[in-house]
Amino acid sequence: MFYLNSWFFWLIFALPGLLLGLYAQSKVKSAYKKYARVPTSRGLTGAQTARELLDSQGLYDVLIERVPGQLTDHYDPRNKVLRLSEGVHDQRTVAAAGIAAHEAGHALQHAAGYKALGLRTALVPATNFSSRLAPVLFSIGFLLNIFVGAGFGLWIAWLGVILFGFAVLFTLVTLPVEFDASKRARQQLVAQNILFPNEMEGVNKVLNAAALTYVAAAVAAIGQLLYYIAILNRRR
Repeated sequence: MFYLNSWFFWLIFALPGLLLGLYAQSKVKSAYKKYARVPTSRGLTGAQTARELLDSQGLYDVLIERVPGQLTDHYDPRNKVLRLSEGVHDQRTVAAAGIAAHEAGHALQHAAGYKALGLRTALVPATNFSSRLAPVLFSIGFLLNIFVGAGFGLWIAWLGVILFGFAVLFTLVTLPVEFDASKRARQQLVAQNILFPNEMEGVNKVLNAAALTYVAAAVAAIGQLLYYIAILNRRR
């Protein structure tokens, strides 16, 4: 009965993030599938779109690389490399242009000294470490408290909660970074005549759907953190 109650208790906190995540993924797949079939008027590939956008801002030193996988696109601020997945790098579609421009938007942030991007980059090592260690510490501390009754078990569990807070902070910092990158991408795509205004509807739908996945990740992380806190408070 304890495990059943705990499962339902977890579901209360996890369900909003799970449902939003599923919805966001469906929106991304739907938007990408639709606009990956719509060619751009100028016929530029995603790589060419990104290159033209970067060059228009004087960012000639930012390299563009082709990487395997689907939607594995990202900007590496440490090495100043924009990595585009095969489907984005090579395709001449509205979806490819929008995604490539979004990643180029991160390079624009980097060049402008956008503080939220710097904070997110700085948080990466701590987040990678804490997201792996936090659940382990929480589980060990929680089980010690249940089966051994050791008071320090709760302290170990709370340490896990504190470490997991870094992962939550990372998802929250990610939101303005991603929204701002999309904003910069939209502005430059129109300002530099890379895409025409009638093509921006597709770009907006693709980028808005992608943004929703980051919101879902933040909601899920917050729900997990609240679950940890609530279940420890129940053990007092």
